[in-house]
Amino acid sequence: QVQLQESGPGLVKPSQTLSLTCTVSGGSITTSYFGWSWIRQSPGKGLEWMGGRVYDGTTYYNPSLKSRTSISRDTSKNQFSLQLSSVTPEDTAVYYCNVDLGSDYWGQGTQVTVSS
Repeated sequence: QVQLQESGPGLVKPSQTLSLTCTVSGGSITTSYFGWSWIRQSPGKGLEWMGGRVYDGTTYYNPSLKSRTSISRDTSKNQFSLQLSSVTPEDTAVYYCNVDLGSDYWGQGTQVTVSS
């Protein structure tokens, strides 16, 4: 029973860095050959893939977000993280983490609002 849980602050001020962590239970992202990624969704935009590590072992980023995005994995805690710097109100969205362990698993999502 693979489960994912996003965690982090729900409110971030403009120009600051958004930081989220995805905790995975029931499956190991350390030993898996499959990928993991971050996706966000905002009203009117639908799902937007932000970046992640895919099955070929390469980390990819959405070109529109690459300059502000950093994704990393903590092998000792079975977690991976997202950092999005220099945020603006347009970054307000529900953020999801996803892993592919033969099947896709999603966290329930966490709302992040960028506002002063």
